Amino acid sequence: MKAGQLRINKGVNRPISFKGLQAQYILYLGIGLLVLLLLFAIAYLLGISFWIAGIGCGFLAYLLVEGVAGMNKKYGEHGMKKRMAHRRVPSGLKVRDRGFIRKLKQTKNG
Repeated sequence: MKAGQLRINKGVNRPISFKGLQAQYILYLGIGLLVLLLLFAIAYLLGISFWIAGIGCGFLAYLLVEGVAGMNKKYGEHGMKKRMAHRRVPSGLKVRDRGFIRKLKQTKNG
C-alpha cells in the first residue's frame, strides 16, 4: 500500500456470518456446544464410560447443529426475533369500563 492511501473496509454494516449461520445463531451454537462439553465432563467424572459419554454427547451435538441450522434457514437473521415479538402482541383489548373511552374523547376534543 502506498503512502496516502486508505484501506476500505467492505464489511461494514454486514451481518455476522460463519459457515452459513447468521447473527444470533452463532451464539446459540457456541453456548450449546459449551454446555455439551460440560455435560461430557460431568458424565465422565461420574464414572460413565468414555465411549458412552462421547457417543451420547456426539449425538446431542448433531441434533444441536441440525436444530440451529434449521432455525437459521427457517427464520433468517431477524425472523426469530420478529416471531417472538409477534407472540407478545395481544390479539385484542378488553374494555370493561366506558369511562376510559370518554376520557380519551375529552382529551382529544379539548
